[in-house]
Amino acid sequence: MKMEKWNEGWKFWPDKDSFALVWDIPETAREVTLPHDAMIEEAADENSPNGGNTGFRNGECYTYVKLFTAPKEWKTRKVQVRFEGIYMNAMVYLNGQLIAKRPGGYSVFYADLNDYMRYDKENELRVLVRAGAMTNSRWYSGAGIYRDVYLCTGGLTGIVPDGVRVQTENLDGIVNGQAELAVLKVETEIEQRESVSKDILLETVITDPSGKEIVKESTHVFLTAGEKRTLQQRIAIENARLWSEAAPALYQVKSSLFCAECGEVLDEAESSMGIRTLALDAKRGLRVNGEEVKLRGACIHHDSGILGAATFEEAQYRQVKLLKEAGFNAIRMSHHPMAPAMLRACDRLGMYVMDELSDMWNRMKSNYDYGLVFEEWWREDVEMMVRKDFNHPSVVLYSIGNEIPEIGTDGGSKTGHEISALFHELDPVRYTTAGINGVFAAGDSIPEIVADISADMQAKGEISGNVNDFMTIMDTKMDQIVVHPAITKRLEKACATLDVAGYNYMTARYALDKENYPNRVIVGSETYPPEIARNWAEVEKYAHVIGDFTWTGWDYIGEAGVGIPAYQFGEGGFGAKFPAQLAYCGDIDITGFRRPASYFREIVFGFRKEPYLAVQNPYHYGEELIKTPWVLSDSISSWTYPGCEGKPVIIEVYAPGEEAELFLNGRSLGKKPSGEAAGFRTIFEAAYEPGELCAVIYENGQEAGRTKLFTTGDSSRLLVEKEEEYSGAELSFLSVRLADEQGNTVMHEEEKLTVSTEQPAEVWIGSGNPKPKENYNSGQTETWNGRAQVIVRKKGTGPVELVIRSESGKEEKITV
Repeated sequence: MKMEKWNEGWKFWPDKDSFALVWDIPETAREVTLPHDAMIEEAADENSPNGGNTGFRNGECYTYVKLFTAPKEWKTRKVQVRFEGIYMNAMVYLNGQLIAKRPGGYSVFYADLNDYMRYDKENELRVLVRAGAMTNSRWYSGAGIYRDVYLCTGGLTGIVPDGVRVQTENLDGIVNGQAELAVLKVETEIEQRESVSKDILLETVITDPSGKEIVKESTHVFLTAGEKRTLQQRIAIENARLWSEAAPALYQVKSSLFCAECGEVLDEAESSMGIRTLALDAKRGLRVNGEEVKLRGACIHHDSGILGAATFEEAQYRQVKLLKEAGFNAIRMSHHPMAPAMLRACDRLGMYVMDELSDMWNRMKSNYDYGLVFEEWWREDVEMMVRKDFNHPSVVLYSIGNEIPEIGTDGGSKTGHEISALFHELDPVRYTTAGINGVFAAGDSIPEIVADISADMQAKGEISGNVNDFMTIMDTKMDQIVVHPAITKRLEKACATLDVAGYNYMTARYALDKENYPNRVIVGSETYPPEIARNWAEVEKYAHVIGDFTWTGWDYIGEAGVGIPAYQFGEGGFGAKFPAQLAYCGDIDITGFRRPASYFREIVFGFRKEPYLAVQNPYHYGEELIKTPWVLSDSISSWTYPGCEGKPVIIEVYAPGEEAELFLNGRSLGKKPSGEAAGFRTIFEAAYEPGELCAVIYENGQEAGRTKLFTTGDSSRLLVEKEEEYSGAELSFLSVRLADEQGNTVMHEEEKLTVSTEQPAEVWIGSGNPKPKENYNSGQTETWNGRAQVIVRKKGTGPVELVIRSESGKEEKITV
């Protein structure tokens, strides 16, 4: 079918009266261009029923309306609307008649328009969104039509939407990312919707990554009235360029249906695909095109930082690109099906994907979440997920669920079997997994586990039997908990149906399970960021462990405070109070700026040869840091701390090599072990003095790399820099920095910024601050460590001039 974006010209308003006898469009309705996140438009609310789960943001009931005229030609066409994601409980009406509904908030679905269309007249397409029943999500979900919408038109005899599937069956003679011969199986679902039989011709044309046509294959078929059929073509391609993380070569497939008698084009469909094979076993791990791959993974949620949940093509591409540059080669979409826009970015950039079905099955985690309707809808959602993913070479794993409490029970293991079996039926190539948390799966065995471990701890004098014992055990004895026989027993049922056992925070099981379950393949589906050195050593050691996915690669709105370091209860961690709105546990902050943990990970992966310097906050030296397991420290990469002269400070050197030496203003502060022997993190303590801090690393006695930090001056100006723009992009990304006379980022000062324009545009402004004081659409923010971000969406055709001002009078103008 022909697909065109249908994002413009929608009316939107919060719906305060569901029982309206007359459906009109109120005067308060405003025009919006999709994608549109209604939740992010309202300021965070300290009294939100959602609490920190959504960053203290509320959902409501919303209505979207699009008016359009249907041409007479559509009487003989199949007309549908493709919705790529509506959160949540969406009901779609055409001229007052219900034509589609989807309770889950992350699935692609279609609405057929033909039955109730008025030709040569105005039609009303109305979408009701019901996100006001709270709580319904454990993280920031956004609300509304937050992904793209497409108008799809095709012939009455046509190709079923997402009905072209290309599978690589065999590769021969692989050398340097190219196969001497690749054999593809192309399946095309066609539907004959007319009341007479028809002779048709299916033509499949494949073009290579350079745009050259290399294959044209035709199949002649006779279809009776109302018949559906899947046609299969087996196509051989010589000298095929293969898709991989290092060389993500993409081919284009164009499928055309012709009337065999008159040559009329009845329908067309286009898609991209990559040629690659997958293989998996416990002795050789995961192999792509015959080569072993270790997944350097990032778990991410779906919001796009200060844009909220609105899913823009260039924002998704930028996010994947920055993650790839930071050393990741895989993304786990947590915890729902990935947006098509991000899948396209992963295909183009060479990023492997673990796509996930859901965060819950039949036991809810929030009062009004997907668990209410899971049993009725999961089969259809699985089918749509596979249809969405099938031709994307980036997708290698399907996760059937995350931290499902019932997964190790009798009934839960049956549900898991049914879900995994349906994935395998619909897609025989990819592998299934699940993010299994041993503690969650243990269920009613927890008292037994705690009793066993506490008895041992009491015998050693580590606990005294008071009410805090449980928290002590959970905080300090997780490795002992996850290897307990009760969890082992639950895992046998939970993993029975999976190709890959996904372990959330269960690194301690890797060696144990290699001995007891020699054919079990494992992936660290969710792990603590500070433990990457330990985790990655295990991944590299064991063939049956195919990768590690940190929580998280990119910071996100919601689960507020889980990664915020604090010195008083309520400032961060699990007890974080308003105005905490971000999780703050991402390697990369919500604006795309890399935090120290990102460089630590890059060094552990072996991609950065120079050391990296981070400094713990000297203003809190000697105080106890309240931190969750997701927090490495409170360090930032700065050597400017006015008022701390002569006071002690702790310096972290992330480094490969054998030894690290630290210099302060040219004086050596000594050498210490670095690299693997030190967990790639070497700690020094010194008295702070302004100037130059330099770390040097040594290998075999020779210098192998160095890095420096300098004390900056006070801020004297704003530096606004425009990021690379892409052809046809809707958005422009700008970074804003407080800078001294030399252009260095001034991290010890913060200023309130405002942004304004006289041209038609949507403007968002914010920073990586986990406790923002202003909403991202308010036109103002405060810098965080001297930085902020502005995103612009033009509404007209001309340039947009922005004026960015600080409260101290600094000003910068820039045109996008």
